[in-house]
Amino acid sequence: MKKYILVFLIFSVCLSCQKQPELLKVSGPVFGTSYSVQYYDVDGVSYTQQFDSLFTVINTSMSNYQSDSDISKLNRNEVIEVDKHFKTVFKGAKQIYRETEGVFDPTIGQLVNGWNFGSETSKTALDSIKVDSLMRFVGLNRVGLVNNTIKKPEASFIDFNAIAKGYGVDVIADFLESKKIKNYLVDIGGELRAKGININKNKGWTVGIENPNFDGSQSYNKTLVLEDKAMATSGTYRKFKIDKFGNKYAHIINTKTGYPSKTNILSVSVIADNCMMADGYATAFQAMGIKKVDNFMAKHPELQAYLIFENDKNQLETLVFNGFKTN
Repeated sequence: MKKYILVFLIFSVCLSCQKQPELLKVSGPVFGTSYSVQYYDVDGVSYTQQFDSLFTVINTSMSNYQSDSDISKLNRNEVIEVDKHFKTVFKGAKQIYRETEGVFDPTIGQLVNGWNFGSETSKTALDSIKVDSLMRFVGLNRVGLVNNTIKKPEASFIDFNAIAKGYGVDVIADFLESKKIKNYLVDIGGELRAKGININKNKGWTVGIENPNFDGSQSYNKTLVLEDKAMATSGTYRKFKIDKFGNKYAHIINTKTGYPSKTNILSVSVIADNCMMADGYATAFQAMGIKKVDNFMAKHPELQAYLIFENDKNQLETLVFNGFKTN
């Protein structure tokens, strides 16, 4: 009897000695926006330096805002070998390009810059002749990956800004999982990936979808619990142009015409298994229009989407696809 009591006491002591996971929060500037990472770790280890190192690697690979990055060298037609990050994003972009029949196309970069939405500022206003000349070099089908090198037309300009931020979220998430972190939320400029639960609240991670406020103020249209998924949001309410007739044109360029998209879709949130693909799809859906998104989502049950759009009476409406659940 005493033996059993002793074993029980030892077992109880061991249980009381177990360390409880600690919630750590790390944040800072990155990719022209900010990031926030929340995760539970029994050892209370901060990975700030590791995060910064990973961000530096991604920027060195794919930032159009860095003149010495691989993508900038590639756009200057310098012969280089691209790294694993570039190859992963390139393959993801190719997949979305094919599935959306070219609506998503990173080679639209010259037009993005020409309309002053990109990394380079144009001092000359675009006209139809200039747009037509630049459109001759648009088409990801003309760009290929051969071993570790990219083959492209000399005048082609690649811009991964519509997908690389989401990929950055995945890189941080994968790093945390390599450290056996089972509960986390990664946020880079509103692009998200969650794993496990928020232990303090004993449920998945609660995140929000912003209202499309053109005045720059921040409020939330809906909240939802994100668990073991990624979500990316593309909106036209922060970067847009207004013509003399009062029409709003999105910063997303129509890859078929070369002109900014005129759309009544103000915000698209997409849930997918990883944030890179969610980011790319959200951008594509912004340019596709509601009817095409509806047709696309019917063929892709693995995705979920939430659209905020302006109806004919200038009122906001929402659409939900494939069971996207909000609170």
